[in-house]
Amino acid sequence: ALETLKMFEKKDSRVKSAAATNLSFLYYLGNELEQATNYADLAVNSDRYNPAALTNKGNTVFANGDCEKAAEFYKEALRNDSLCTEALYNLGLTYKKLNRMDEALDCFLKLHAILPNSAQVLYQLASIYQTMEDPNQAIEWLLQLISVVPTDPHVLSKLGNLYDTEGDKSQAFHYYCESYRYFPSNIEVIEWLGAYYID
Repeated sequence: ALETLKMFEKKDSRVKSAAATNLSFLYYLGNELEQATNYADLAVNSDRYNPAALTNKGNTVFANGDCEKAAEFYKEALRNDSLCTEALYNLGLTYKKLNRMDEALDCFLKLHAILPNSAQVLYQLASIYQTMEDPNQAIEWLLQLISVVPTDPHVLSKLGNLYDTEGDKSQAFHYYCESYRYFPSNIEVIEWLGAYYID
């Protein structure tokens, strides 16, 4: 893939930008940040209005620890294409990392309107509400999430934990049992179930 894309580097600016965007992404996936950054810069310089190039540039900046600057690239990508879901998702994660939960929530609620059945978006919404100490909302989003991925043991144990925190032992028991059924090696789930049976 890298060799094929490098053949397009010498073409006109739009083709060069598309090739550089893909090369940047491939290097990013390979954890070669320096190369990913070089190609992200090339992609952005070739076409400043390419939302995928701006998103990749934001990813490389984020990986280097500059969350504020990464957010600027994601926002610029969204100004060029308001439906660029990758930029919106990454902007939400960036705000979450910066502990700006209201802004993160806003990003993921917009994403939910675009991608109503996205497991990742539903999970992020639940996680943000849990961080904001609103367990009822977190439970609501996790219940939506298990309607999309009903056999995810991590989500089921998270639901069990939230119900346990809220004092609803019977619901907690139900979800911990379901989690155990799909993944019987989770020590925390086994410990909780053991303590429940002792009680």
